[in-house]
Amino acid sequence: MTVLEIRGLHVSVGGTEILRGIDLTVRSGEVHAVMGPNGAGKSTLSAAIMGKPGYEVTAGTVTIDGEDVLALPTWRRAVAGLHLIMQYPTEVPGVRLLDVLGEALAARGGSTAGLDQRIAAEAVRINLDPSLTARAVNVDFSGGEKKRNETLQMGVLRPRIAIIDELDSGLDIDALRDCSRRVEQATAEDGLGVLVITHYSRLFDELRPDAVHILSKGRIVRSGGPELADELERDGYAAFA
Repeated sequence: MTVLEIRGLHVSVGGTEILRGIDLTVRSGEVHAVMGPNGAGKSTLSAAIMGKPGYEVTAGTVTIDGEDVLALPTWRRAVAGLHLIMQYPTEVPGVRLLDVLGEALAARGGSTAGLDQRIAAEAVRINLDPSLTARAVNVDFSGGEKKRNETLQMGVLRPRIAIIDELDSGLDIDALRDCSRRVEQATAEDGLGVLVITHYSRLFDELRPDAVHILSKGRIVRSGGPELADELERDGYAAFA
């Protein structure tokens, strides 16, 4: 059982406090959805957990199985079992996906035997054109192809906790279904714990949340079950301000 525990997290950007005391616990096999309006601090939460430069943690703790995540550089956080599927995936000219995943697995002490076949199998699962996996990472990919590629990397690396920042951003219906379904499968197959950040409950047609948290002005103002997303769709964010 893996546990990501966030306690009393305060984060500032450029001297302005964005997160004002976040408490969340995500366990293996669970899906926790964080929803909220623009500017609420959702992406700041993912950036702070993964150690993105410019995000200053001023108070609080983040641990994975008791290990202090905030004391680690970003790559060590990944080795510890955290994986970020980015809202805007980065293009990496001149670097192949095979090379990226090979280095990532080696850093984790994992085997790279048959990595080509593993990548190909994951591409099939998420309906990504296999020819794209031979290109430089995300270069000249469509938005949907980039998100599929990010999801493929998760499938190969098999992290303990995935942080998914607006998977539905820029995706058509088919790509959203394929990616969210693959993440849901990983919760059952690998015990993946998921912290998913989203604006819209349509994501939950395939990726079924165990808990939904409403983030407003840097604080979680309401938590509940999946029915909370339905309430949000009906009443809007203003009801939770």
